Amino acid sequence: MKDTEDNMSATVESIEKNIATLKIEISPEDYSKAVKKSYDKNKKRFSVPGFRKGKVPKTVVESYYGKNVFMEDAIDFAFAPAYASALEETEINPVTRPDLENIEKISEQEGATFIVKVGVKPEIKLGEYKGAEVEPLEAVISEEEITAELEKMQDQNARLVTLETGEVKDGNTVTIDYEGFLGDEPFVGGKDTDHDLIIGSGTFIPGFEEQLIGTKIGEETVVNVTFPDEYHAENLKGQAAVFKVLVKAIKEKELPALDDEFVKDTSEFDTLDELKADIETRLKDAKTAELRKAAEVAAVNFAVENAEVDVPYLMIEEEVDNNLKNFESQMQQQGLSLDDYFKYTNVNRDEFRENLKTDAERNIKTELILSKIGEVETLDATEAEIDEEIKIFADAYGHDFEEYKKGLQERMLDYIKANIIRRKTVEMLVDVAVTKITE
Repeated sequence: MKDTEDNMSATVESIEKNIATLKIEISPEDYSKAVKKSYDKNKKRFSVPGFRKGKVPKTVVESYYGKNVFMEDAIDFAFAPAYASALEETEINPVTRPDLENIEKISEQEGATFIVKVGVKPEIKLGEYKGAEVEPLEAVISEEEITAELEKMQDQNARLVTLETGEVKDGNTVTIDYEGFLGDEPFVGGKDTDHDLIIGSGTFIPGFEEQLIGTKIGEETVVNVTFPDEYHAENLKGQAAVFKVLVKAIKEKELPALDDEFVKDTSEFDTLDELKADIETRLKDAKTAELRKAAEVAAVNFAVENAEVDVPYLMIEEEVDNNLKNFESQMQQQGLSLDDYFKYTNVNRDEFRENLKTDAERNIKTELILSKIGEVETLDATEAEIDEEIKIFADAYGHDFEEYKKGLQERMLDYIKANIIRRKTVEMLVDVAVTKITE
């Protein structure tokens, strides 16, 4: 192994469980240059009696504030180029950010020695990834499903008719006066007049609505209930109560006739048959999309379960960091800090991170395996497919396609290409899956 630069050397100390440990040595000359850059960046911050601000010599600042005053930024300035050279020299292909584990020495006289850990791409042993069992992908819509959709339309266009006589039935809207009592005493909030209640809606305390069924218009009845233990009013939790209820009016839904006239009034179609055909198409498309999605999940799970890969822990930690950052952003949008969330849920940061690790490892493993399958199957993205994907991004940001494409960095193009290949890989896994035989 040869040095890529006279002033820097790197060696691979070990590679265990797909974590490479690198020893990076930086010469005194290069580290001194990094300290000088740190001094130039920070010199205006320091005040020393007898010197104008920003004009204090480096040696004076160090004697006044301490020898390591410029170390933090100097490490940043020295480490980045040395690490890049180290990767080139050792031919390590990292899949994670570097984790600076230790600084063995650091001074302008001795230079610096960094011990760095970095995740390397793990070996992936593919098992059988073709032949997953999936449900039939072609959806079949029953007459009952079409009828249910039509009944929804009828219900949405129903009108309420006030009955002259009759008794309360499930689904009726009733107008009631009521007053609630704990023992013989009425309680606050337990009284109302001319209240409209849909029987069966579950709006009132469990058991209340059902006990009104059979009551006639103008009739008073007594309803016995027990407030739930989790009821919002502290004084009513778990309490038995009696309500005196007067049924003043009953309204019943009157459904429109299901005919061509109804179809013309409520849709873009002229006949009931046309509407039925449209409902069948929409239901079929939606159900087919669901079946396809379920098949994709089953096919990918099949491939993942049959493969072997040892995911480096640094990859998992990075994924957890990203997920935690995204979650924190979501909380902030809701006006809540992450610390507040932990306090309300009685979970600490370490426990939360630990809970994220299982999904993080699974997601990384899945992506590595899909990437390997795409590579083995020699799947690729065509220029036309890449352009189509770029156009989606350009349109989303309101940019001209050609201008947007010209400005794309190589990293973004690689991301777009990888997404297309991933999609093709999943499609291929579904295409070669075996459809379950249903009895």
